[in-house]
Amino acid sequence: MDSQNTLFDALRGEPLPLEQADLVLFPEVALGFDSAELLARLIDETPWSQETIRLYGKTHLQPRLIAWYGDPEAQYAYSGKQYQPIPWTPLLTTLKASVETLCASSFNSVLLNFYRDGADSMGLHADDEPELGAEPCIASLSLGEERTLYFKHKQRKELKPLNVVLPNASVLRMQGVTQQYWKHGIRKISRPCGPRVNLTFRRIYPRKASPDQGPPAK
Repeated sequence: MDSQNTLFDALRGEPLPLEQADLVLFPEVALGFDSAELLARLIDETPWSQETIRLYGKTHLQPRLIAWYGDPEAQYAYSGKQYQPIPWTPLLTTLKASVETLCASSFNSVLLNFYRDGADSMGLHADDEPELGAEPCIASLSLGEERTLYFKHKQRKELKPLNVVLPNASVLRMQGVTQQYWKHGIRKISRPCGPRVNLTFRRIYPRKASPDQGPPAK
């Protein structure tokens, strides 16, 4: 791992123009791996699962595959379900160290999302669960097919949505009050589209040890 390359890439982060948010895009990060080989390894080596969601009284399969890794205490409640982390692999530990250096933050967990093709997507949501603290830093590493992440403000309709194209081997850092005010998601696309794996590194606080400021505003 060439830490100097990673640190140099951190200087090229591009702040994104979004009111009541703190977003920085690092468009090409030196990870110490060939990105195509890294994508293939993650797809092949990860024990993917497909969770269900309930909408309008009906149960549906989520349109993507996921896997949750982290420290033993990094238990995560999401959509009414409790997730127990899979222990870190050497590969994910190495990637975590690079992203921590890039974002000047520390993480104890990562959620992997596998978008198999353009039919896979993620609905609008905010990462504002109490376990994340009031102003979480979340670092999103994208590998594979380029997809667009869109942001929509929770209350202020006069603020236009923001579309952020996430290239291969890019990292988007979301921190500060971003999750308090904005939702984000990935739409389905109809054009031919290859696979994408997204790794969102984050820090989980145990419920009883959450920061004093309490859970973030919805």
